[in-house]
Amino acid sequence: MDFFNKLPIRKKQLKTSEYGAKKMEERDLNNEHAVTPLAVKELKNKRKIAMLTAYDYPTGLMLDRAGVDIVLVGDSLANAALGLPSTKDIGLEEMLHHAKAVCRAVKKALVIVDMPYTTCQYAKNGALITAPEVVKNALCLKNGSGCAAVKIEWFERCLEVTSAVIKSGIPVCGHIGLTPQTAEETGGFKAKGVSAQEALRLLDQAIALEKNGCFAMVMECVPEAVAGEIARKLSIPVIGIGSGRFCDGQVLVTNDILGLTPEFNPRFVKRYAGLYAETVAAAADYVREVREGIFPEQKHTFRIKDEEFASFREKMEKIYHKYR
Repeated sequence: MDFFNKLPIRKKQLKTSEYGAKKMEERDLNNEHAVTPLAVKELKNKRKIAMLTAYDYPTGLMLDRAGVDIVLVGDSLANAALGLPSTKDIGLEEMLHHAKAVCRAVKKALVIVDMPYTTCQYAKNGALITAPEVVKNALCLKNGSGCAAVKIEWFERCLEVTSAVIKSGIPVCGHIGLTPQTAEETGGFKAKGVSAQEALRLLDQAIALEKNGCFAMVMECVPEAVAGEIARKLSIPVIGIGSGRFCDGQVLVTNDILGLTPEFNPRFVKRYAGLYAETVAAAADYVREVREGIFPEQKHTFRIKDEEFASFREKMEKIYHKYR
């Protein structure tokens, strides 16, 4: 951890790569205040909000230094980092473990943690999670990790549990449109709001969540025109993923923008780097150099004084023969 904290912050960075040609200036971390839910809410109609995911300390640190407004510890952790087939397969314990790591790193951005399916909808044994139990789980996530808010995906009892969590003093970010936790029960992983009736249903959900006290909302895979109209009707920011240009901000999975998931390339993702190929190539170079004896070189080693080494060898021989 100390190693990452001691990394230098360059005032000006060179061109990041062929994927991002613009030069950027690193913000001065010592002169900025931490982002709060209220601050995010007040960005509505002022400027766009940038949100990315993180599941570990190094990623959280890098995103914070890059200047993102919101770091989301998403339940996409299940697919992106743990190799699980569904976000429904991740529980409170895993989310809390990774949220703690991210919160240790992030000092400026707002950290939001997803409420897993088994903490707010149904337990692994199929039992219904009651509103008081959801509040207990939300308090565990917030107090245990140090995050500032939680995100709850829309489902049948969403308004009830969201209201209960907000009344307990925990800020909530809503999530409508495509909701991965319940996608299998709601028509699959495809765009939502593609009919007038379905779009009106999304509007109703958005207004209801706003009235219940959500400070922001994620809208996933909704037609651009529909998302834009809904965003204009709300007083809270709508952060889009696959929902077009007219939302108040954007969120993507960091692994996707870094090119760490080459086989997963939905149309709404833009690659800003190609780290999968770079990582494989770097690891292959390492393997080759180790096997050929190229690495390590002398500059990678530590030295011992000649007299100490001579003493060691002399005593080593005595010890060696003692046990032969």
